[in-house]
Amino acid sequence: MSTQSAQSILFTHTAPQQSFRLLELPPDLADLLASENPPTLHIKSPSQPTAQAPSHSTTDPAPQTPEYINLCTLTQTYRIRQVQSSNSLHVLLPSNTSPTSTPKIQPSDLAAVTSTAGAEEGGDIPIPPETLTTIAKCGSTLELHTPSEGFHAVALLSGLLGVFGDEQLDGFSARGGAGEEEEEEEEEEEEEAKEMREKVVEGVFCDVPVSRRECARAWGDVCAFVGAEGRAWMPTARVRIGVWKAVVEGAVLQGVDMGRQFLVGDLWEEAGVPRGLFEAVVGRVWASVEKDECVRWVGETYLEAVAPTANSAVGRSEFLNAWKDHLPEGWRGEAALAKLTEDKYRFPDPTTICFVNEEDRQKLKKNLSADASASTAAKKTRNWHELFKNQKRQKR
Repeated sequence: MSTQSAQSILFTHTAPQQSFRLLELPPDLADLLASENPPTLHIKSPSQPTAQAPSHSTTDPAPQTPEYINLCTLTQTYRIRQVQSSNSLHVLLPSNTSPTSTPKIQPSDLAAVTSTAGAEEGGDIPIPPETLTTIAKCGSTLELHTPSEGFHAVALLSGLLGVFGDEQLDGFSARGGAGEEEEEEEEEEEEEAKEMREKVVEGVFCDVPVSRRECARAWGDVCAFVGAEGRAWMPTARVRIGVWKAVVEGAVLQGVDMGRQFLVGDLWEEAGVPRGLFEAVVGRVWASVEKDECVRWVGETYLEAVAPTANSAVGRSEFLNAWKDHLPEGWRGEAALAKLTEDKYRFPDPTTICFVNEEDRQKLKKNLSADASASTAAKKTRNWHELFKNQKRQKR
């Protein structure tokens, strides 16, 4: 707007003011949105209410999930948080005209940025020349934040899945096992069943407030699957280790080398479990095609199944022997406590071991962080006193 010939700039405002929310984007997301193929952004929040997965926490139950919203791309998740500002921000609309004319702007041209009060009466909204008009006042902004502890996609996903335990497995066996059901599906409704499963998975992912990539990784980590009835399930640790045991036994009977690729169908038919469950467990173990990863997963899953809390802790020698029994013969020597993830187990006493679930691990991390901060502060205080004492001695 040219103001060289004007002695002053008129300043006015619309009434009512528009509701604007200013969002500050991190550089990486801003670059993506400015690229030739910008991603689709999704705003997600936790599903309320959510079914809670069974917890073996040895501490007080966790509080209900707080209300929040996340901004998600296909691969990245950002927490949206409001930041108050002592200085209000005004969104301005210039007249962009010379002082010799008084423009008239149609309400449709300003629908996104100015008041529509005049539009209700069917008239024009005049804007005087050489004028700045504030159409919105923002006392706060929204910023995108990535927590250092991450978003705990597994916990968020688990709350939306049914728990597939021994009771569900017994019910499946009572209906005639896997062969008849899956055979009929393959012959008559294979394509329809595949579409149904994809819809169920997408429906679940829509209610998990993280990116789709994180949802897919969490889905694989918990060995989730979609049953023939169209429900999403998460098998318990006891069921997962039972399926794995069936894989090992089937491989021995059929002479399958588990160190190489093999057809899942060759071992599934004798397992007596839903094929989706079988494929989920096998896929989780061979996700990285890594023997050490497989050995670690078997040990941690078995420990979770038999000793989920300190009250159910088992002897270390007993655990190691059982762990070896769940591995192929050539892998038995790989079972060792050093192979377990450090924060997924603990020793209640000198001879026993138990599993530490995700909830307790997060609480332990927070406590350790608080203790470290307190220790650092105490150390600085002591150092200060020592320094002060040394200075006094030098003066003497």
